[in-house]
Amino acid sequence: MKFIDPHIHVSARTTDDYEAMAAAGIVAVIEPAFWLGQPRTSIGTFQDYYSSLVGFERFRAAQFGIRHYCTIGLNSKEANNEALAEEVMELLPLYLTKENVVAVGEIGFDDMSSAEEKFFRLQLELAKEVGLPVMVHTPHRNKKQGTTRSMDIIEEHGIPSHMVVIDHNNEETVKEVLDRGYWAAFTIYPKTKMGNERMVAVVDKYGGERIIVDSSADWGVSDPLAVPKTGNLMLQKGIPEENVRLTCYQNAISAYGQSGQFNEADWLDPTPIDQRNLFEGNSVLRGQDPRVDQQEQ
Repeated sequence: MKFIDPHIHVSARTTDDYEAMAAAGIVAVIEPAFWLGQPRTSIGTFQDYYSSLVGFERFRAAQFGIRHYCTIGLNSKEANNEALAEEVMELLPLYLTKENVVAVGEIGFDDMSSAEEKFFRLQLELAKEVGLPVMVHTPHRNKKQGTTRSMDIIEEHGIPSHMVVIDHNNEETVKEVLDRGYWAAFTIYPKTKMGNERMVAVVDKYGGERIIVDSSADWGVSDPLAVPKTGNLMLQKGIPEENVRLTCYQNAISAYGQSGQFNEADWLDPTPIDQRNLFEGNSVLRGQDPRVDQQEQ
């Protein structure tokens, strides 16, 4: 079975993770713009980061057989530095129209501050202008309140629910998200958010329609193999294979394919891996023999 991880911060992962992900059946990933774990202090750091998402990280993933896409946005934590956030808003349009950018995101609430709401609204309008889907980060505290408030704001801006992925759901939020017509994504973390067993129970209860499984793996305690592990556990627990395919593969294509940038043909007919290739003079190798796959005849 093929898998997609539609929310993973692979810039924070190692090449060993890419190899393990490919071996587990992951064929494509989406990397949302994220924060570093500490505040950025100047606009140039955002510019270099966004450039890496559409540049080197895309190259690095391909060198291990995985197709890399990204979302671009100002995350909620960094929206609270209003002066810097204003500068970021001027930068975003330059990146949202680049190749392999599949959504505006991840945006939304963290502390549910007025500044977060201000820049959430501005980025929703930007998404309308460029015609991209939206990936919404729901807060880790006050989860239900923040999720409901996020959807209320989205509807105030007239964005149709099928263009929005509400991420970091749990059992408390999923019914309202689905009832209101949104895509409901779930982050599978080893210790927090949703665990594998809980995710199986959600799919058993609600089925596979508009539910998406992701790992959100980053620089913290997290698992880049969470999607295939969860998919395989679903099969072991008797979840119909079609619902596994929907939640761990097809629904991501249906949601982010609305961008026109996320196409199954990209990984079903891939360019052969040639690790002799360089990106601005840089290789993924450190003395190893390069992997060079032959083009199928």
